[in-house]
Amino acid sequence: MTLKKTCILLTVTCLLCGLSGNPSFAADGVAVGDPAPQFSAKDDQGKTWKSEDHVGKKILVVYFYPADLTGGCTKQACAFRDDLPKFTEQGVEVIGVSGDTVENHQLFKKAHDLNFTLLADIEGTVAKAFGVPSREGGSIQRTVDNKEYTLTRALTTARWTFVIDKSGKVVHKNTSVNAAEDSQAVMQVLKSLN
Repeated sequence: MTLKKTCILLTVTCLLCGLSGNPSFAADGVAVGDPAPQFSAKDDQGKTWKSEDHVGKKILVVYFYPADLTGGCTKQACAFRDDLPKFTEQGVEVIGVSGDTVENHQLFKKAHDLNFTLLADIEGTVAKAFGVPSREGGSIQRTVDNKEYTLTRALTTARWTFVIDKSGKVVHKNTSVNAAEDSQAVMQVLKSLN
């Protein structure tokens, strides 16, 4: 085989295997029924949050969103905030993930009294593990408590939501999320699991 043919074959193989080298994480990412990838990132307190410390103890809702303190993302986060007592009653933990920094997350939580964990996926490793598309980040100006802030994020992820059961399997995947209705959609998924 020529060097050119070998390179083409390797390129095609890499594309089929996706980012992780595992066929289940190909272009469309993790599928329903797949084991959820293990992942970790800094949380909104600057501590390392590891999925292995949570899977098996609770059902996890892991939702990816584009940016802190923006319209749709705020509606989505506030809906999860308002519904959190219902999720907690069912043994569910909600985790929001974006390319924002820990500091951005702290401002977002402060501005909207968010009561669940936000992960700072500034290198995109969590998004890649799930197969969530991302693009270059950006900056926005926001006022919190009458003070101006520039929020810069490393990357902007697509708005996708996953539900991981206690056994660590993905039981729900939504790649066409309606931000304002996501919390209620997840609630319906949980009802169907019971």
